[in-house]
Amino acid sequence: MKITFNIQYDTTWGQTLHIAGSLPELGAWNNACAKEMHCTEAGNWFLEIELPDAPVDFEYRYFLRSGVRMIFEEWKKNHRLSIADTTENYYVIDCWQNFPKNIPFYSSAFAKCWFARTPRKVQTNRREKIQISVSAPEIIGNQTLVMVGNQPELGNWNPAQALVMDDANFPEWSCQIPLSEPCRTHPVEYKFCIIDKKDKSVIRWETGENRILSLPDPKKNETVIFSGLQFRDEGFEWKCAGTVVPVFSLRSEHSFGIGDFADLKAFVDWLSLTSQKILQILPVNDTTQTHTYLDSYPYSAISIYALHPVYLRLDAMGKLNSSERDVFYRKKQKELNALEAVDYEQVEQTKWAFFGEIFNQEGEKTLDSEEFIEFFNNNKEWLVPYASYSHLRDKIYPVELYYYLQFHLHRQLSEAKDYAHSKGIVLKGDIPVGIGRTSVEVHTAPEFFNMQYSTGAPPDDFSATGQNWGFPTCNWTEMEADQFGWWKKRFGKMSDYFDAYRIDHILGFFRIWEIPESSVQGLSGCFSPALPLSVEEIRHAGFNFQPERYTRARINECFLPELFGDYTKEVCRIYLDRSSARHFAPKEKFNTQLKIKTWFSGKEDDEKNRVIRDSLYAVCNEVLFIEDRQEHNRFHPRIVASSSFMYRELDSSDKYAFDNLYRDYFYRRHNIFWGEQGYGKLLPLISSTDMLACGEDLGMIPECVPAVMKQLQIFSLEIERMPKDPGVEFTCLLNLPYHSVCTTSTHDMATIRMWWKENPEKTQRYYNDVLHRRGTAPDECPAEICGQILFNHLNARSMLTIIPLQDWLSVDDRIRRADTNKERINIPANPFHYWKYRMHLTIEDLMHAVKLNARIKDLIRDTGR
Repeated sequence: MKITFNIQYDTTWGQTLHIAGSLPELGAWNNACAKEMHCTEAGNWFLEIELPDAPVDFEYRYFLRSGVRMIFEEWKKNHRLSIADTTENYYVIDCWQNFPKNIPFYSSAFAKCWFARTPRKVQTNRREKIQISVSAPEIIGNQTLVMVGNQPELGNWNPAQALVMDDANFPEWSCQIPLSEPCRTHPVEYKFCIIDKKDKSVIRWETGENRILSLPDPKKNETVIFSGLQFRDEGFEWKCAGTVVPVFSLRSEHSFGIGDFADLKAFVDWLSLTSQKILQILPVNDTTQTHTYLDSYPYSAISIYALHPVYLRLDAMGKLNSSERDVFYRKKQKELNALEAVDYEQVEQTKWAFFGEIFNQEGEKTLDSEEFIEFFNNNKEWLVPYASYSHLRDKIYPVELYYYLQFHLHRQLSEAKDYAHSKGIVLKGDIPVGIGRTSVEVHTAPEFFNMQYSTGAPPDDFSATGQNWGFPTCNWTEMEADQFGWWKKRFGKMSDYFDAYRIDHILGFFRIWEIPESSVQGLSGCFSPALPLSVEEIRHAGFNFQPERYTRARINECFLPELFGDYTKEVCRIYLDRSSARHFAPKEKFNTQLKIKTWFSGKEDDEKNRVIRDSLYAVCNEVLFIEDRQEHNRFHPRIVASSSFMYRELDSSDKYAFDNLYRDYFYRRHNIFWGEQGYGKLLPLISSTDMLACGEDLGMIPECVPAVMKQLQIFSLEIERMPKDPGVEFTCLLNLPYHSVCTTSTHDMATIRMWWKENPEKTQRYYNDVLHRRGTAPDECPAEICGQILFNHLNARSMLTIIPLQDWLSVDDRIRRADTNKERINIPANPFHYWKYRMHLTIEDLMHAVKLNARIKDLIRDTGR
């Protein structure tokens, strides 16, 4: 059997076109072994390969090479050929696949859930035939694609009589064209058209001019295949609504003091009841380090693969043979379920006790099962080191217990995903930008991390002193040398359970906020990678730069009372030394924030010690420039340096020069550089799976970030009260990009009702200028106003509007929580925050909240979602 590949592609001298594919004859995806094509004078590239006469199903893609270097390749979607009839040869005419304008519709969220289709095969007995295939993902279940043209076999331009295409490989459609002989004497013109399955009415014609089918001379026993076409669609904007809620926050009659994976299925029923189509959760990877409440922080995973055992539904693992122990756990379940918030430590202790008992009873049988053996073989690369790590941490349980738990976690989360699909609902996961400092991956792949630094965020609306997350930063040089294999495996594991994902702090892929080990707060960090300034550049900008003066922490004595108040004299005596006639600097014993933290950790936690400690932290931040950690004599302006005491000492000319230097450094100098960094990392990562990619792009955003996200069609995160335009107070929801997620708040923010009371002046402006209401804003945000706010968000242009559960509940005065302060999930300024928020009513109660559910359903219907 012979296959001839043909593609039209214009190249310059020295460039060659190659095919890489899943077949050994195409290099088995090894680009070094890919097949070089041959070129005719007309710019047509072709390649012939011989295959054994056997059915074959394979994928392939084209790429451009200059010498030994690959310089360009097709979009991530591979060409695919399924050949069952081996009595013929195949002549393939391909089109180069560029990035389509509608990449999200190719994701598994659409192909496997929202627009999923039941495969249908078109049969033919013709020996000499023409096949054509086209990618068309934007077609919902009650619609189909037809090929219509100027031939009788194509309906003579009547869509109702056109050739119906096969959706077996959706979002690719294909058909066999039984064209008669006369069609070869004049051009075959055609177009693709979407019609209603039942009444054959036209839904949408594709845009653009008619297509022309150029037929090669027919050969006996040869099938001609036209492949790689894309349906030309513009203006199609499908939208949906959903909920974001942490798994630990779910409450049902069957959970165990904390939400679990089985609760997801019950919650999906509520989403389906209210016409929602997506459920977003927070990270669910294992964070167990201490078995205390400190492990409640879901963004500090000890494994990028392992799921958290705390999310196991106990009765789905089996029932204990001991009736006494069974009664004990049921009693404990009732106690924990009655608590207002998650008691993380009690839940942990009780569940782990059960794990040990059920493993002793059922473990051997489970580990011998074919299902477990298949799971183990598919996951042993990460499962074995994870289990060893956990065994060494706990020193109680056998290694096999951790295999057993991960197997059950995999089953339960997979069941939740499958159940969600059956209801037309997508699960959206969350990929943290960091990994725990003591995690399995740090131990097994230390070359990929910079342990001498921590990741965090510069000062923003969440924290005036920045955030220090404590994770080591990525060694991107080593990761890139490994072709980002570590990240690709991480994304691949996510795709086992999710069809969409949120990249936490996507800015970190462009540049990360890197903080030295000696710092507690985030103010003394720098962006990495970055282009630090030379002494000459700083002075050339007009700033009278003296490295010793502006890079060493010191403070003018006139500012000390502002920081230390009545404790100033004591602080000067114990903690500070004079560094000049008017300045003080921290003593060596207290010259880093880490030293200060260690000193005060053994002292009483009273107001005096807190004031002195936090003010000493501030003194350590008193610099205008930070020397680069790799390049000596190159410097970064300190973030928000204009709020420092050192800046206040500058004369007007130095302030002017510093301000100009600062603006250029943070907002112009790195734009192209950071754009290249982000694109180079994100393209291979989002291309490694077919999940729908969303980014959390809040904070200090360089111009390059939205440009790269738009180019890659990664959804942005849009929040009305956190506008990305510094010139406005509130985002205009009607102007949001289609490829975005619109929400009222995140887990790091106050809910609608909490925010309403934070700043009465701002709330008043929102009340009058955004909600267009007259008079004085009420002190509390009533359900009716909450409903208007949700309507505005649901009415945004964004494809996805995903609302926190607390804000959904706010539209019903009888349902929502009485104490709005208990709706808070996280306080970013507190690195030791206890993540314990829990629904105040059960999912079963939600299912019976008739008026609330009707209100939500109406909001979604009235906004076209």
